[in-house]
Amino acid sequence: MIFNLEFKDSNSKARAGTIKTDHGVIETPIFMPVGTAATVKGVHQRDLENEIDPDIILSNTYHLYLRPGPEIIESAGGLHKFMNWKRPLLTDSGGYQVYSLSNNRKINEEGVEFKSHIDGSYHFFSPERAIKIQKSIGADIIMAFDECTPYPCDYNYAEKSMHMTHRWLKRCFKEFNNTKPIHDYNQALFPIVQGSVYKDLRAQSAEFIASVGAEGNAIGGLSVGEPSEEMYGMTEIVCDILPESKPRYLMGVGTPINLLENISLGVDMFDCVMPSRNARNGMLFTSKGTINIKNEKWKNNFEVIDLDDHCFVDLSYSKAYLRHLFTIKEALGRQIATIHNLAFYIWLVREARKQIINGDFLIWKTKMISSMNNKL
Repeated sequence: MIFNLEFKDSNSKARAGTIKTDHGVIETPIFMPVGTAATVKGVHQRDLENEIDPDIILSNTYHLYLRPGPEIIESAGGLHKFMNWKRPLLTDSGGYQVYSLSNNRKINEEGVEFKSHIDGSYHFFSPERAIKIQKSIGADIIMAFDECTPYPCDYNYAEKSMHMTHRWLKRCFKEFNNTKPIHDYNQALFPIVQGSVYKDLRAQSAEFIASVGAEGNAIGGLSVGEPSEEMYGMTEIVCDILPESKPRYLMGVGTPINLLENISLGVDMFDCVMPSRNARNGMLFTSKGTINIKNEKWKNNFEVIDLDDHCFVDLSYSKAYLRHLFTIKEALGRQIATIHNLAFYIWLVREARKQIINGDFLIWKTKMISSMNNKL
């Protein structure tokens, strides 16, 4: 994997670059739609490629491990072939699912024992096994196994967890470097900075992660309930320490405003379920603010969904029609909303890239945040 830093904004820490992988080039800053179980929920690959048009998408190791299982994916020739996706892929390690299964897991130095949310069966992830599974799945970028601490989190627990994540990282790289590739293309392993919302722990973790010399670095344990200002504060500390020559990935973030604020702090990569999950509940993101399409006010509104025209659904359907689909619980409504939201997120980061290159990012960001704060 090769990262080229191409432009830096003179009025902020925002930057634009490219990440070259064996499955294609990723232009940064980038948002990765979440395809948890080898699919971006409710979206055909044709619409994903042609309308939403992301450079890279994300899938989930925990869910793919349970169903269909890494053996089936490996037999298909890897996740790209299994789901017919020819562009880059990233898999998370399962660490976040460990966090979310707090009532059904046990953590110790060796790894994590957890109960399946599907049938209650017991399973065990160690750092080594998380890497082995991800090698089998075959994403271009794979993540180290870590513990994502909750918010709020006691300082002593956050410190102990951070050090365990660092020890696990050494085991991840040992497994990654000492085992043969399964597929005929390269994979890159990203470590993850932890430390909750404690400045000294975040700085300490960022310094340790930077010392590893990985091909890219991630920031985890944020967007787990902390105020946005806490998130921005931790991100700024970490980005100031992580090497400029490597891409920075802020995991699980966030709202459109979160994206722009963190881009201005030096983040290159994002993922979040918010655009697709909120779409399924009737919330649409636009450059002029958010729309709750279920509201009565849209019942007789025959204007198109979004005149900005980020994808074909924006001009093809009216707000009244989309509201009708949600009212009758028609699956097409959720699909239209999902395509719109994801296309808007991709447009937003690509427009941010253009503004960085043109030297106008900060002025544009300020206007966009003010506009997107509206509730329509």
